[in-house]
Amino acid sequence: MPTNDRILDLLEADRPRERLADRGPDALRNAELLAILLRTGIRGASAVTVAEELLQRFGSLEAVARAPWQQLCGRGIGRDKSLALKAAFTLARRLSEEARQESPVLDHPEAVAALLRDDAIAAPVERLQVLLLNTRRRLLRVDTVAEGLLDQLLVHAREVFRPAIAAGAHAIILAHNHPSGDPSPSEADIRVTRDLIRAGHLLKIEVLDHLILGRRSQERTRDYVSLRELGYFQV
Repeated sequence: MPTNDRILDLLEADRPRERLADRGPDALRNAELLAILLRTGIRGASAVTVAEELLQRFGSLEAVARAPWQQLCGRGIGRDKSLALKAAFTLARRLSEEARQESPVLDHPEAVAALLRDDAIAAPVERLQVLLLNTRRRLLRVDTVAEGLLDQLLVHAREVFRPAIAAGAHAIILAHNHPSGDPSPSEADIRVTRDLIRAGHLLKIEVLDHLILGRRSQERTRDYVSLRELGYFQV
């Protein structure tokens, strides 16, 4: 039989809204934040338990965010709750997109990764993006120029530089995601990068860097790599 202290711990865990109000959102686990969106659980299971089962079923919060709303349905999660979760993740992505409109200075790989990280996590396939910059390395806009199936991505210089020419960009930064989570560059990544650097020289549009975004792990402290930092910009 649970002790009084154990009962209090269980009640505390089942009251994520109160904990959010008292301690702030950073004090809550992912399951507790999801439970606030789910609002109620089902008979014999709290909203936190339902959220924990959801995270366990998909394996990570990232996978939950990427899943279509239909796949979120399950024990304790019907159509309305699935749509509420999808709406919350979409709002988070749009908030990230709004930040781009503030024209940040992109003078370091971490600044680029911070800008693109949320979109990269949600993308189920490889997607090449081109960041268009002015003479002060401030962002003009981000264009998606190619999408591929898993680790296959076809890139043509005309698609990469067309938006840069149209926008009058002084320089560009390339970025794409690895859905596998490992941001290590492939031979194809290196070859394409060097081809695009040469094309940029001809067009007088400098390619400043190429970032590959993945996920952090116990072996990797960063969730991205910079091909310039790795020395692949010597062509």
